[in-house]
Amino acid sequence: MENKQVSVEMIGYCGLYCGECFSHVGRISELARELRDELRKNSFHKISESICKCCFFEVFKYYTQSFELLGILEKFRCRGSCREGFGPPFCKIRKCCLKKGLEGCWECPEFEGCDTLDFLKDGHGEAHLKNLRIIKNKGIEEFINGSKYWYSDPQIKNYKA
Repeated sequence: MENKQVSVEMIGYCGLYCGECFSHVGRISELARELRDELRKNSFHKISESICKCCFFEVFKYYTQSFELLGILEKFRCRGSCREGFGPPFCKIRKCCLKKGLEGCWECPEFEGCDTLDFLKDGHGEAHLKNLRIIKNKGIEEFINGSKYWYSDPQIKNYKA
């Protein structure tokens, strides 16, 4: 895996750091591709058909769905940051910041209670809010050089990715 430079361009409008996203890092995508290749090479679909009949390996009846999931994970690859136009094309956060002429949500006085940011909570907990507070209070440079939260459960204190 290549070493990515920490940069301002990798800070999402929402405060998440694109450079730490599994989709941007790409390791999961690479491993999914390698595993699918290996499973194909070993004709594992045929093996799963026979071993799923044994009670110990009954779970292999789901092999086809698992193989399809690996295919989706293989495609889950992002080669840039949201500032460069990558990430979800439907992102309301990016659209809002661009419409308001903001570098990011940290410049908005309403980010703490913003409903537009709510959809991130399922996948990131409070991480984006923690990052936004760091950027707002300490600046981009300190954020770049410090800890960046990727997932933070509000119930679990001091968890950092």
